[in-house]
Amino acid sequence: MTTTQPGTSEVLSITGGEALARMLQACGAGPMFGMGGFQLLPFYDAARRLGLDHHLINDERTGVFAADAYAKVSGRVGLVDATLGPGATNLVTGLVEALNAGTPLVALVGDSHRHHSWKNMTQESRQQEILRPAVKELIRVEAVHRIPELVRRAFTVATSGRPGPVVLDVPEDIAHAEHDFDAAEFRLDEDRSRAPRIRTRPDPDAVATAAELLRHAERPVVLAGGGVHLSDASVALTAFAEELNIPVAHTLTGKGAIACTSPLSAGLFGRYDRIANTLIDEADVLLVVGCKLGEIATKRYALPSGHQAIIHLDVLAEEFERTTEVDVTLWGDARLGLEELTAALADDDGQGARSRADHVADVPVRMAAWREEVADRLSSDEVPVNMARLLTEINEVLPADGLLVADGGFAAHWGGLLYDTKQPGRSFVPDRGFASIGYGLPGAMGASLAAPGRAVVSLTGDGGFNMSLGDLETARRVGASFTLVVVNNAASGYVKALQHLVYGEGAYHASDLVEVDYARVAEAFGCTGIRVEHPGEIAGALRKGIESDGPTVIDVIVTRDPAKMLPGVDNRATTMQKGDRPV
Repeated sequence: MTTTQPGTSEVLSITGGEALARMLQACGAGPMFGMGGFQLLPFYDAARRLGLDHHLINDERTGVFAADAYAKVSGRVGLVDATLGPGATNLVTGLVEALNAGTPLVALVGDSHRHHSWKNMTQESRQQEILRPAVKELIRVEAVHRIPELVRRAFTVATSGRPGPVVLDVPEDIAHAEHDFDAAEFRLDEDRSRAPRIRTRPDPDAVATAAELLRHAERPVVLAGGGVHLSDASVALTAFAEELNIPVAHTLTGKGAIACTSPLSAGLFGRYDRIANTLIDEADVLLVVGCKLGEIATKRYALPSGHQAIIHLDVLAEEFERTTEVDVTLWGDARLGLEELTAALADDDGQGARSRADHVADVPVRMAAWREEVADRLSSDEVPVNMARLLTEINEVLPADGLLVADGGFAAHWGGLLYDTKQPGRSFVPDRGFASIGYGLPGAMGASLAAPGRAVVSLTGDGGFNMSLGDLETARRVGASFTLVVVNNAASGYVKALQHLVYGEGAYHASDLVEVDYARVAEAFGCTGIRVEHPGEIAGALRKGIESDGPTVIDVIVTRDPAKMLPGVDNRATTMQKGDRPV
């Protein structure tokens, strides 16, 4: 009910659930994924009446993954909701992905009626205690009139500093309660709905010290992480690298920090690499930008070797020297930090860049030599399909502005090593915050809704697809268009490959799957299904999928040889010691 008194603003007599819906509407909410229960029924009713872009999901984990991918691609806050108990606990894996990856996300979670809490309410659990470590902040709504204020707070936290997920925990009685709200309360500044909300510059003295190290560096290398994309700093990094003649290597999440096709790109570094690890070892100065220098990026902390001077630029001070001692810390936004460094180095009239000409010219030469070394695998005609050939075909077919989503583990490592972005920016979307599998389908759905009109291809394993295939129905219902490539090796391939490496041929346990025709599964859901058994069929299948409306599943029969399942197109890439436990 709406009332207006003379000389006053509009008053809305509405439920807490409707107040939540109106606040999300005020922020220009994108798609929201959820599965409702009684606690949030007023919210669902208001979402219907207000026309909120809200979609039923078949599994809450799929919903939070879709919201995560939407946020990664769009830069806007991803939205998900869940009901009391199992709905809330199903969010945990996706929330930790968002927390570790720095994804801005708000989860609306129903909770028990406060008058009846801890009386064995159906589905009741200590969900606040379960969810709190999985998020940047958990906000409990204890008073209906505070809903506008606390929703604004949730968006502020999600988009400030290093972005992350926030849970709004809403008791049943708060959602159903009515209150007279001032209509003017339902507002949200545009900057709160997009990350980064606030940008900070590093200390000028630290910038000057870092600039002096770079000015005299003969073999500097930039190590770019996912923070480059969180800051929308890829254009700034490209300009910095080109102006100063510095090669750039990237992590899995940092792919696209500069275009992989740039002559300055050294490709992926860490556990799997082409030429980057050698360049890092030869470097005299390393500039680390938006990178946590975790296990995979440092090849289980073996990189860097320790003789290089290290400059670390990051928005989160807690990441400094967590794994590696550094010489200069630049605490601030990646884009502004790079701009400050570029300005500080502009007074040498290009002398430093000219002095590094030979160093930089050697990068594409080394890259070409690597390609020649592995050419037989990149163009392999073997049957079943070689993974390197599959990635070669994706590189050829996916347009420059296309998006490649990669499921955890196996798919992300192959994509990270061999997929080449053709322009700066985030066009490779892996779930590397938590590296769980099951992201391929929901990630494709979220990316498609975030970037309508752009080609979206997603790479997932058969095990990962098994976890989420029920939400093909959701993808079809919401009108998402994408091509999901299922790497079908009838196995939990990553585990089987590790068992092979550590224990030898035939020492496999709990790693084999039943052979499934996933193209027929897709057709049963009313989607396009294509089965590929020969490498010559891949390009045509990809083109058909990209040109089709709605979801397309391409079931690619790949090698069953465990020795070929890891990204071993280069022998150095599969070097592993007993006790190593790569993710």
